[in-house]
Amino acid sequence: MDLWSAVVAFSLGLGLSAACGFRVFIPLLAMGVGARAGLIELGESWAWMSETWVIAAFAAATLFEVGGYYIPWVDNLLDTITTPSAIVAGVIVTSASLDGIDPAMQWILSIVAGGGIAGTIQLGTAVTRAASSATTGGVGNPVVSTVEAGASVLFALLAILVPIVAAILVVGLMILAIQRIVHRRRALGRN
Repeated sequence: MDLWSAVVAFSLGLGLSAACGFRVFIPLLAMGVGARAGLIELGESWAWMSETWVIAAFAAATLFEVGGYYIPWVDNLLDTITTPSAIVAGVIVTSASLDGIDPAMQWILSIVAGGGIAGTIQLGTAVTRAASSATTGGVGNPVVSTVEAGASVLFALLAILVPIVAAILVVGLMILAIQRIVHRRRALGRN
């Protein structure tokens, strides 16, 4: 794999990992459909993701996951399940996108970048939902869920159609998240 192809593949993985942080199954479904449509190329070891039965399973899981986030208090329960699942899904989509590079580098990048981005975003969504539950009694959570599902779809589509743009947005999102964390710690340190 040449350098440009590796950059595009890594960008695809980053974008899909970010999407996994918002919803676990939307990017897996998008990757399968994208591969089936010929928009992305999966290596031989990941070709199973574009099989009909796998796409159907991802579609069903997507419907259950998205629907579950609209049920008050079930959404908070789902966050405890989806946090580790998002990390695993982030590793999977990044590894699948990097198939063809040195296996050690493939898995290091997948675990650190893919899992790290998905986990960071998922933790941010869990904190946002907890704050929404505490301040609105759960009434505001469907709005949060809609924004998260929309962000997952957006990142998945961008990752497949314009992966470099998706990667730039992911890096920007991570910078904003780090700035917020630093700002909060400084504010807490002053009190």
